Amino acid sequence: MAPRGVEGRATDARVVPAGRTALGLRGPETAPPVGGRLPLARQADGQVLRARRPGQPVGPERIDPAALQTPSVRAALASVARICPAFTPRQVLREGSRHILVAGTIGRAPVVAKCLAPQAVRSEYFEQLVADFHHEVAVYRAFVRHRPPVRLPRLVAADHDRCVLVMERVPGRPAARERHPVNAPTPGEVRALLNTVRTLNLWRPPTDVFQPRMDYQLEIARYHSVGQLTDRDAGDLRALLHGLGHTPMQLCHGDALLSNMLLAPSGPVLVDWEQAGWYLPGYDLAVLWSVLSGDTAARRQISQLAQSGGTLARDAFLVNLVLVLMREIRLYDVPGAGEEQRIMIRRLYDDAALARRAVRAAVGTR
Repeated sequence: MAPRGVEGRATDARVVPAGRTALGLRGPETAPPVGGRLPLARQADGQVLRARRPGQPVGPERIDPAALQTPSVRAALASVARICPAFTPRQVLREGSRHILVAGTIGRAPVVAKCLAPQAVRSEYFEQLVADFHHEVAVYRAFVRHRPPVRLPRLVAADHDRCVLVMERVPGRPAARERHPVNAPTPGEVRALLNTVRTLNLWRPPTDVFQPRMDYQLEIARYHSVGQLTDRDAGDLRALLHGLGHTPMQLCHGDALLSNMLLAPSGPVLVDWEQAGWYLPGYDLAVLWSVLSGDTAARRQISQLAQSGGTLARDAFLVNLVLVLMREIRLYDVPGAGEEQRIMIRRLYDDAALARRAVRAAVGTR
């Protein structure tokens, strides 16, 4: 598989205690409350977004004409004009250190232009950012040839070399604006989102259209080498992986955050396809479980979906979940975190401990 991508002993299989399943995944009853707000969270594009106050509606972005005149945005618009001369910019949706999103129109059609930010050229991750952007362009082009069973923005134009992507702008609001939302979507919205994700995951396009996006052995070794996984954790995960050697991979969005899902009148719409590809089953479900810490009912639904495919599907979900939580811990557990972020970090560590126990139980019942 192509890569995407803390202590212990050899595997010591333990039988799961009576009354608890490997996918029980119930958090500790004494977990500290998050309170009314989430901490500041750095998004993938380097932009910092603040959590909404409880009950605060998600409204459209404020139009700021001055934002269209910044050097970075003007450079991005020049690139867009090369492939879409009729593009008329209306508002900046995002100006981050990695990506710039500008809403506009082509004639009467509302569109969104996504460009690699000029600052990304100076980033230490520049090559990876370009590779991810090229991959997203390839995914949108593949979806033109092989229409997926889920709603996504229609491709309008793309410039592979200049990292420019112009897509249909779908009416709707993000299911959440934060990576770890304080206010989860309603139960009905959660069901719709899970149904959309599962529909995508069960789709079987031609195998040569997409590529594997994660080298699981490499990821385990990486988190083990920095001390996030113990020797025993790594051994348990490798034991589960060994049993999954002949399990068919599953097409996943790869970054199934609520902020990458729009709630449109016609149903959920998935956006930001940079990480789409083949994963072990349940990767998208693991991402959703990791960010829905405040929604016990949603986590229960996700766990039920994960184990509905049998023991192998459960094991694959658990491997994904541990690796996703390791990534979230590395994202949040940084020097200078404030009190609210430290609460989030404690929650993530609690979730990781819970996932480790579930993995250990799964190994013990083999």
